[in-house]
Amino acid sequence: MTRRPDRAQLVFISATVFLSFIGFSILVPVLPFLAQEYVSGSDAIALVTGLLLSSYALFSFLAAPALGAVSDRWGRRPVLLVSLAGSVVGYLLLGIGGALWVLFLGRVIDGITGGNVSTAFAYMADVTEPADRPKYYGLLGAAAGLGFMFGPPIGGFAAAISISAPLFFAAAITLLNLAWGYLLLPESLAREHRVERLRASELNPLAQFARVFALPSLAPLFGTAFLFFVGFNAMEGNASVYLKDVFHWAARDIGTVLFVAGAFAAFTQGYLVRKLVPRLGADRVAMLGLAIGVAGLLLAALTAAVVSTPLLYAGAILFIVGDGLYEPSNNGLISGAAGPRMQGRVQGANQSMQSISRILGPLLANWVYVLGSALPWLTEAALVAAGLVVLAAALPSVRAAMARAA
Repeated sequence: MTRRPDRAQLVFISATVFLSFIGFSILVPVLPFLAQEYVSGSDAIALVTGLLLSSYALFSFLAAPALGAVSDRWGRRPVLLVSLAGSVVGYLLLGIGGALWVLFLGRVIDGITGGNVSTAFAYMADVTEPADRPKYYGLLGAAAGLGFMFGPPIGGFAAAISISAPLFFAAAITLLNLAWGYLLLPESLAREHRVERLRASELNPLAQFARVFALPSLAPLFGTAFLFFVGFNAMEGNASVYLKDVFHWAARDIGTVLFVAGAFAAFTQGYLVRKLVPRLGADRVAMLGLAIGVAGLLLAALTAAVVSTPLLYAGAILFIVGDGLYEPSNNGLISGAAGPRMQGRVQGANQSMQSISRILGPLLANWVYVLGSALPWLTEAALVAAGLVVLAAALPSVRAAMARAA
């Protein structure tokens, strides 16, 4: 029987991704100004902003394999609810603040329980056929794009009330999402697809990679994704600082450009991916996305020499369109190479890989930023271009693995 998510499942999982990205992206224009409450000087603000992003990523990396393995054993629903509860606590601590260590504690708690998006993707894999997953992942990507569209302007405008207001808003919407899931969300993982027991080795983030990479077709897909996400998270970790320093923008201005970028992300993942993947295939769409992303980053780098708002918008839009084409296509390729018993672990490893990139990306960007304001953009373009080369070289083996899995 063909598996398709019912309407209630599709609405909830899409809403969870949407609200998760609203909560996360609310932070993006706010973090440099939040850091400014505790440290002074452009370099110190950039460093603290990067460390706040990286501390979340570090603990998410350590916890993601355990969350993925637990979801393969006991189901997606409990892991998703715990993850949402952790985000509520994390946002509240950021909003309460009072000391720099409180901000870091909030990010650590949110990171340890940060499995809501990866679990949502594993949930979707449970209730769909492999051939349909790029389409549904595109819908989840569109939900993420909408969240990223509305989160930054909400954060920017709410910051005019107080720097804590965006964080309390993020906590409130995540709490509503938690209540909705607790009351209405059914379990997606059938008992016959659950693993019988957990092994201690599966809780080790590095051992988790070893198991996933035992499937040779996954290694280049994860390698490409790693290079892309280091570049993506470097951009995300430094963009607000760059716009604050070079363009002299306030949180509201930063929120506006991210709103426009989010609109293009939603259009790309909600519409373009669904049109292009059936015609070109997920592998070619992923490559196209990487190429467009490189072009966008190079345009953004030019704004260090020519401080031009239209040029910045053009670069941001191109990069977001490239990201919108690449992410759901690559997620579909990764999911298609794994069986039903591995979806949680594969998504957990995917989350761990992205967490490593979130650790390295902001630190790398804010380190090279001190050497030159254009260098983060150029470094990010080089990383994404390297990912394109890796994926192009691996396409024959990836296609063969997809054919066997089908």
